Amino acid sequence: MRMEDVTSRKSESTRTKSLAELAPYAVLIGGACCSLARPCVGQEEQRVETSPTNTASQSLTTSQAPQSTKPDETESEQKKKSVPRGSFVVAPLPISSPAIGTGLVPVLGYIFPFSRNDKISPPSVIGVAGLVTNNGSRGFAVGGQLYLKENTYRITSGFARGNVNYDIYGTGIFAGRKSPLNQTGQAFFAEFLRRVGWKFFTGPRFITGRSFLTLRLNNIGNFPIPPNIGLNTTLTAIGAKLTRDTSPNRFYPTSGSFFNFTSDFFSQTLGSKYSFQSYKATFSEYWSLSDAQVLAYNAYFCGTGGSPPFYGNCIYGTNNELRGYTAGQYFTRYALTTQLEYRRVLPKRFGFVVFGGIGGAIPSGAQLYGSRKFLPGGGGGLRFALSKKYHVNLRADIAQGRDSHTFGMGVGEAF
Repeated sequence: MRMEDVTSRKSESTRTKSLAELAPYAVLIGGACCSLARPCVGQEEQRVETSPTNTASQSLTTSQAPQSTKPDETESEQKKKSVPRGSFVVAPLPISSPAIGTGLVPVLGYIFPFSRNDKISPPSVIGVAGLVTNNGSRGFAVGGQLYLKENTYRITSGFARGNVNYDIYGTGIFAGRKSPLNQTGQAFFAEFLRRVGWKFFTGPRFITGRSFLTLRLNNIGNFPIPPNIGLNTTLTAIGAKLTRDTSPNRFYPTSGSFFNFTSDFFSQTLGSKYSFQSYKATFSEYWSLSDAQVLAYNAYFCGTGGSPPFYGNCIYGTNNELRGYTAGQYFTRYALTTQLEYRRVLPKRFGFVVFGGIGGAIPSGAQLYGSRKFLPGGGGGLRFALSKKYHVNLRADIAQGRDSHTFGMGVGEAF
């Protein structure tokens, strides 16, 4: 899902990036060229041996011709073709979360230009990730984001499947208590965007998924049971997205800004069990203080309408909107956060960040879980560049919130 400078100013302006050498591809091309060259040489030698006259002179002429032309052409072609098209990112991420336990999130990604002749589009990304924790949570996800036709079109798609064991926390007379849940299911997401001018992209999106929610065996006492426990639930939505990104490197922005707004409409007419609306907006600004220092600002808003399930509300701790909060502790109808982060690049691929922010949880009057809260948070983290050329960082952050702390790892910056 960022160190040194991006390779050149041209690569910065076009946001082209790569990660690791694709050696097998180069070897395959080299072997193919060699296999094509040998039969040609063999045919020339056989023709010289059967020639009745001027054998010596023809042999000399024939042997010199390939050496003066073909080897040079083949070598130049091999050099062009052996340039790696993209780069791999491999990161076995340890995870330690109060919500889903301790475990591992293996990530494999491939960053590449969709077309070698396209020097304007940012690099495309495809990848796969897994989830294994000691509380029984298991899952996997595959997805990709393609940039086409000189950054005219953007196509994003993904599929996830698994089961997650987590807790929801009580408030009021149930404060300090939690209900253990198990949710299994799968989800599919697709999005198609087109550039409409001024670096804005817009287009439709589609979401569908099925899940089965049950209580894990535990002594929950008189904690209020969420509705629809033990029922299969289908959620389907169509929506729209508007986004604009002016940063030179989307993996490690050093200047520019990023804006993103999504609206998803879940409806029973589409086969969804619930009818509700989800709106999310984020804005980020980046300032380069020096070659090795960046100041980043982020603001985030989430809102829901209609009658969503409790897990269809805004959930703190799931999208780095405010670090320091355990996912499942605050389910709210409306969420608003703002945060500031200082990023510093160090020698030997390392770096560090310091961040802080504030937010608010604003439930509706009919919401079963959550209460109005002022939520501060802050912390710091280390960075290690998985790709020096593309500046793709492995991040590890520890943060303290109002009444909890978290440790999280991921690929790329938090925002």
